[in-house]
Amino acid sequence: MASAATTLPGFARHAHPAPRPGHERDAILANPGFGTAFTDHMVEIDYDAGQGWHDARVVPYGPIALDPAAAVLHYAQEIFEGMKAYRTGDGGIALFRPHANAARFNASARRLAMPELPEDLFVEAVRQQVLADSGWFPTVEGGSIYLRPFMFASEAFLGVRPSRAYKFMVIASPAGNYFKSGAPAVSIWVSEYTRAAPGGTGAAKCGGNYAASLVPTAEAFSRGHDQVLFLDAAEHRWIEELGGMNLFFVMADGSIVTPPLAGTILPGITRDSLIALAREEGLTVREERYALDQWRDDAASGKLLETFACGTAAVVTPVGKVADGHGEFVIGSGGPGQLTQKLRQRLVGIQRGEQADTHGWVHRIA
Repeated sequence: MASAATTLPGFARHAHPAPRPGHERDAILANPGFGTAFTDHMVEIDYDAGQGWHDARVVPYGPIALDPAAAVLHYAQEIFEGMKAYRTGDGGIALFRPHANAARFNASARRLAMPELPEDLFVEAVRQQVLADSGWFPTVEGGSIYLRPFMFASEAFLGVRPSRAYKFMVIASPAGNYFKSGAPAVSIWVSEYTRAAPGGTGAAKCGGNYAASLVPTAEAFSRGHDQVLFLDAAEHRWIEELGGMNLFFVMADGSIVTPPLAGTILPGITRDSLIALAREEGLTVREERYALDQWRDDAASGKLLETFACGTAAVVTPVGKVADGHGEFVIGSGGPGQLTQKLRQRLVGIQRGEQADTHGWVHRIA
């Protein structure tokens, strides 16, 4: 966490001259979906090598003026985070572990040769965004405001080197359910494509990783599945992660297995939180390699009881069916398992201030 001595710049505030009309906003908030509508404002902070971070401001949401030679368009220097703001039971507003997002953001920045943003400045930028658009909380059950902090290289040049200028921004979107199928558990397609390799950018949250996943994700969708699963690059045997979520396997002996990070898997903050909560429940959590053939065999024998995926957008999601080019298999009864539901309820209860926060994860901002 950044030092308490960090001096934060003031944020200039520019109100939107024509915010979305109330009746339009109300219609969106009653059925927000995920990532398709955006709030009235956004945060911007600029960086250049001589001046550092400067000109922090809240401005009306709108297009970005970008030179056609901007480095991001040619060399893909871009990183982002995903997090949410929650309404608490007493009507307040809270973030969940925002300094963990800030730390992961900076880890991504280091891998992409980009400047780090002070953690406290990251959190303050997110806070400013939420407060500017606090009227955008969805009215649906479980609704939240999804936050997308991101940074990109803005210097105009053609040459393979790190940019000397960057822009950090935060945008926000009212969010409902991530998955649209409405099924009690998701179906997964095992891809023959590779997401990440040792020494690559698999542990960084950068756009290039997601661009590479679009073809296999589209293949999964075309086959009627909700998500795509990637195996390791070397042996194409070991389970790594879904297109945007980490995986957990609940065994009949009461233990939980999750693949180790090892530089090729994004270190999920939801993943880390669930490991801590499961251990508080007295469960053994093993971070170890787990193979696709093991998964199939354990599901058939009953050694495996449940599988669930986790991430900021979907929170905790049961996995019911897995398929690849050789066939398919079902996890348990094909629906949500008891432990999956229990861990989800515990995590969501903490995020929304309904259960005790013994770890200090909840960051109240209003």
